[in-house]
Amino acid sequence: QVRLVESGGGLVQPGGSLSLSCAVFGDSGYNLDDYVIGWFRQAPGQEREGVSCISGGNAGTYYVDSVKGRFTISRDRGKNMVYLQMSSLKPEDAAYYYCGAGVEYTSVRNICLTPSPGIDYWGEGTLVTVSS
Repeated sequence: QVRLVESGGGLVQPGGSLSLSCAVFGDSGYNLDDYVIGWFRQAPGQEREGVSCISGGNAGTYYVDSVKGRFTISRDRGKNMVYLQMSSLKPEDAAYYYCGAGVEYTSVRNICLTPSPGIDYWGEGTLVTVSS
């Protein structure tokens, strides 16, 4: 089993910045380097979409077009942490943000674009509100 715990959500004004953290816990026998870790978001009435994902092995990354140049994903293997630094936030970025982990059986991009069935484990989510 892999368990993910998100933190760092909150209220921010448009144009502001926010950093999300995902702590990744794996049971004995799980090699977390075998997993893509990603950030996904879901706004009310909308489907969950992949925002950004990072490879377990080669640190390859994927970003959805709407966040390119504004969001940065990073992974600290020593601490089993994945971060999402968000800047120049827009009202349309407001959503519940979920951390997800999936075995890297295909490209990071494909897993991020198709969280079902690409993602095997989910955190409980953290709310990001962008409002003045």
